[in-house]
Amino acid sequence: MKSKQESKKDSQFNTKTDETPSIKLMYGVNDKPSFPTQILLGLQHIFAAFGGIIVVPLVISSALGFDVKTSTTLISTSILAAGIVTIIQARGVGPVGARVACIMGTDFTFVTPSIAVGSVAGLPGIIGATILGAFVEIISSFFIKPLMKLFPPLVTGTVICLIGLTLLPVSIDWAAGGVGSPTYGSIQNILIAMFIMAITLLLNHYGKGMLSTASILIGMVVGYIICIPFRMVDFSIVSQASWLSLPRIFQYSVDFDIKNVISFVPAYFVTTIETVGCLKAIGQVSGIKDEDNRIGQGILADGVGSMLAGALGTFPNTSFSQNVGLIPLTKVASRYVVIMAGMLLVILGLFPKFAALINIMPQPVLGGVGIVMFGTVAASGIQTLSRVKLTNRNLLIIAVSIALGLGVTFRPEIISQLPEGLKMIFASGISTGTISALVLNLVLKEKDL
Repeated sequence: MKSKQESKKDSQFNTKTDETPSIKLMYGVNDKPSFPTQILLGLQHIFAAFGGIIVVPLVISSALGFDVKTSTTLISTSILAAGIVTIIQARGVGPVGARVACIMGTDFTFVTPSIAVGSVAGLPGIIGATILGAFVEIISSFFIKPLMKLFPPLVTGTVICLIGLTLLPVSIDWAAGGVGSPTYGSIQNILIAMFIMAITLLLNHYGKGMLSTASILIGMVVGYIICIPFRMVDFSIVSQASWLSLPRIFQYSVDFDIKNVISFVPAYFVTTIETVGCLKAIGQVSGIKDEDNRIGQGILADGVGSMLAGALGTFPNTSFSQNVGLIPLTKVASRYVVIMAGMLLVILGLFPKFAALINIMPQPVLGGVGIVMFGTVAASGIQTLSRVKLTNRNLLIIAVSIALGLGVTFRPEIISQLPEGLKMIFASGISTGTISALVLNLVLKEKDL
């Protein structure tokens, strides 16, 4: 039962469920499940996001040749920062945070600028650019009203659909064993992924209560256990991880050089656009009234969270679109579940051995549940578009935006000859499709009948 003070905050920050969600939810945005249920459902979000959180520091560390100690510290700090910023986004701190079920973490958009800056100015240069560049989102959050006018249901539905469609190749790669794996596409990997997908689907559709709600987590645990006798789980990584890792503010020092920030500005603009799309998608499946104030608070949390991440010594934070699929799939939109997920991430960031246990999750297991989750997001976008009048103009906007978004996703080399700034903007299929939909919606006028 919520206190009067909590109810007042919910009203103040526009988390009232004034719209009918596209599915019947078991837990709405402000519903508070029991403590054990919060832990179980929070773990689902962590399993879905964990790979994305740790892969960015891994890639950047490898590209810049950081030693093992530095790489390990960056991974732990990235997990810790993701947990803290997730709590801020879901719980809200004053005017900061959308107060919805939104998981936060590092993003691939920042890999290219981080490597570019790091190769010249090292980690202090990356940290300085992360902190100063965050002002792009902080300032943008106060001008969200004119930005929101650019996102009618036509654009929103297209963006939500693209979020799911552009993530599907990731889940297929997971199902095959992971990019670069010597067993990529093996029968064993595919069978495990399909088996986990089948378990997840059956539990979600036919299960009752927690069996249905926790279908993703159950599928992952079953897959984890199945993979052990096949020697697909390397526990040596766990034994090598330290027990405790405490963060230190500005532990790598910081270099505030404006020329380093220039590389980060396009990336921050891209993640701002993607966060708008992500928060609107969460609002759509959660039955939240779609208001500018909430979106602005969410983008502000992006900016403040990135500054905090930089202070801790890691990379920028932004919303994680892959977790949107968990809401319609599990019928749980509770922000308290995500607050719990944030707390668990903080614990994992402080205790690397626990983080390592999740890190060794076999890729085919993630692929099995990922196909269901990301497909569900795409279907939610289609559902939104079904409410839009499909005139010739609208069909053209949907067709071209999705085509360009998927085109960049499947053939990223098409932008390889573009200037570095443009390459950064259009490197993501989501940003490419979103920008296309925004521009076409403004340029193409509906013809008079």
